[in-house]
Amino acid sequence: MIQSPETRGFVLNQTMLRVRDPQASIRFYRDVLGMTLLHRIDFEEMRFSLYFLAYLKEGETIPEKPAEKARFVFDRETTLELTHNWGTEVDATFAGYHSGNDEPRGFGHLGISVPDVEEACARFERLGIPFRKRPGEGKMKGLAFILDPDGYWIEILSSEGMAAFVSPSAPPAGVR
Repeated sequence: MIQSPETRGFVLNQTMLRVRDPQASIRFYRDVLGMTLLHRIDFEEMRFSLYFLAYLKEGETIPEKPAEKARFVFDRETTLELTHNWGTEVDATFAGYHSGNDEPRGFGHLGISVPDVEEACARFERLGIPFRKRPGEGKMKGLAFILDPDGYWIEILSSEGMAAFVSPSAPPAGVR
């Protein structure tokens, strides 16, 4: 459906996750999943920080001037916002955040499309990333779920593999 005139220009800008340790989470989303940290905003009085990550397109650069950077971050589609409440990373009594996949269920997962699920999962295996589901497990073959440092589920999928689910005569791409 084409957007109505009243919603033209609306885009899904961000999904927010609360994180215990921003450095561990940034390393995961940057080094494991290949995202770029676009911007950080600290709210000293309220003792929290926001970190905005996304995939940059070939040749795309982050503006340096504050107003241009803000427009760059908040006009784009599909940004991941990590919210860190200061002190949780060193609080031994902090139980962590609810992943949404334990009772009561709520949030489910983030999805990352990759060219080759098996190849991506082999790399995650080498990096010691924990899996919730491997590509050959369960009823839905050809996709995986890994866990980020806070236990959030990250679905690893491919467009070819998902196309096979809607056309079951062909096995999912990347499944051997």
